[in-house]
Amino acid sequence: MAQEIKKIEFSDRVFILTAVLIAGVVIYFAGQMMYQYSSLPQNYPQEITVTGEDKVYVKPDIAKVDLGVKTEEKTSQDAVNKNNEIANRIIKAVKDLGVDEKDIQTTSYNLSAVYDYTERGRNFVGYSLNQQITVKIRNFDIVGDVLDKATAEGANSVGDLQFTIEDPEKAKADARAKAIENAKEKALVLTKQAGLKIVKLSNISEGYYSPSTNVMYAKGMGASAVDMQESAVPSIQSGQLEITSTVYLTYRVK
Repeated sequence: MAQEIKKIEFSDRVFILTAVLIAGVVIYFAGQMMYQYSSLPQNYPQEITVTGEDKVYVKPDIAKVDLGVKTEEKTSQDAVNKNNEIANRIIKAVKDLGVDEKDIQTTSYNLSAVYDYTERGRNFVGYSLNQQITVKIRNFDIVGDVLDKATAEGANSVGDLQFTIEDPEKAKADARAKAIENAKEKALVLTKQAGLKIVKLSNISEGYYSPSTNVMYAKGMGASAVDMQESAVPSIQSGQLEITSTVYLTYRVK
């Protein structure tokens, strides 16, 4: 009797083990078939990507200009003293025109040795100090005066005059919204012509903006102080800024 019970228990275990193995094999092959089916090109999620672009025009509210002071002297201390004297005169003149102190910033200050190179080698000449001062001008009526006064007080390079906006986010948002609407219209037309339907938006990315304009302005490189002082105040026009937004919308379609 005991032997018969053991045989039955053994048979049950073999049956259960066999059933589990068969189920495992079936599940494995079913999974493989489903994977291979889903890997077929026609079963991939179908997507289209459209590009939208638009622009807005805004009036700039800030002008930025770089004022350079370069001095060369026999000793480093003399170069520093002379450079600081000129820079202080320029800053005072700019402030007197109404520019706030917070809008005047030293952005570069480089002191280096100067050598004269000959066939016999190099000879030490002295030191050169190059200082760059960036000025923000909020009153466009004084832009020309700032440039003229700066050179009159000793700035021997004036450049990179830009007109921009202090907070471009609103203009960017307006351009972006128009670009998105443009892309949506393209997607609707494209899918309708192709006989497809939009399921959902799956991705969005942005392109570029161009929030500033540069004005080429060069004055007095190598000119005398008298020439600078007698020059006419330049006429500067701020114009408008063109801010462009490009967006890419990816839709899942069927």
